[in-house]
Amino acid sequence: MAEKRDYYEVLGVSRQAGEEEIKKAYRKQAFKYHPDRNPDDPHSENLFKEAAEAYEVLSNPDKRQRYDHLGHAGLNNNGFQGFSSTEDIFSSFSDIFGEFFGFGTRQSGPRPRSGADLRYNLNISFREAAKGTEVELELPKRETCGRCDGSGSEPGYSAETCAHCQGLGQVRRSQGFFQVAMPCPVCRGQGVIIAHPCNDCSGRGIVVVNKKIKVRVPAGVDNGSRLRISGEGEPGEYGGSPGDLYVVVFVDDDEIFKRQGQDLVTSVEVTFVQAILGAKIEVPTLDDPVSMEIPKGTQSGKVLQLKGLGLPHPGSSHKGDLLVRVHVKTPTKISKKQEELLREFDRLEGQKTGHKVKSFFKKVMGE
Repeated sequence: MAEKRDYYEVLGVSRQAGEEEIKKAYRKQAFKYHPDRNPDDPHSENLFKEAAEAYEVLSNPDKRQRYDHLGHAGLNNNGFQGFSSTEDIFSSFSDIFGEFFGFGTRQSGPRPRSGADLRYNLNISFREAAKGTEVELELPKRETCGRCDGSGSEPGYSAETCAHCQGLGQVRRSQGFFQVAMPCPVCRGQGVIIAHPCNDCSGRGIVVVNKKIKVRVPAGVDNGSRLRISGEGEPGEYGGSPGDLYVVVFVDDDEIFKRQGQDLVTSVEVTFVQAILGAKIEVPTLDDPVSMEIPKGTQSGKVLQLKGLGLPHPGSSHKGDLLVRVHVKTPTKISKKQEELLREFDRLEGQKTGHKVKSFFKKVMGE
């Protein structure tokens, strides 16, 4: 009788190999020497059995410990005989071959499935986004049937195990040494039969209702922001958790303000006299207008900053700023007296600078 090879050598792993490494090595050997890949090849069949035997020992902590201490003799003394046929291997490792080759065992009855997420597009005004608001949505939703509590069966009845597949939800067909699993044609893969369907949901366990949902939109929310409403998506099936509702916010433009992050941007006009001499003017905010100082000599296009009058950061007490862009308005019609004063100012300005440049009066009047 030929001496058995070392199991670690058979799988090509070290003695320190972990569970996943051993499983991966066995998968490689099982696939390589599988009888359907090597028909009428006794040598490959023997290697297939040898790899299964090695995996049987090294994947079991107790057997592996005895083997590491006493070798093959430690297993023989405990009744381990290996596998007599490939059928024994498929029977012992049905779950393993399910992972490797696409079939395996199933628990009786349908598995829980989580519900799908839903999306709702919400349009709000600029001011609502700035201040925050609460809106009530009304949308058609699939809900767990209240009459049968999602079971699909009339109260007083329950789903029956499918007799065709014995509750597995699948049937098997043999193709050589392979077993191909297919959804049960009777229960459609569910493993159960609704013999007495619920009158409200017709056995589906789900009904469609119009549901009202209140959504709080935080102050300072930006265009395109997503608000997650937990548990308000599609219901789960067979005990699975419901999905979530995602509200995507679209913010309308505003006539007065533009947004720059959490800062607000607006524009004001001042006269050229106010720009030269300085002035106090009122500027709009999200609330009441406030007074703002125009410094002497302010140039057109200058941006003045008002701290803390911008948009709030969602979930925070901090706010952005209000940025005021100043535009100096040039008069198009002036009186005779105004013209005389401007020409005098222009003459004095020219004496002051001593430069031959286009006169102030001509700049103002567009000459």
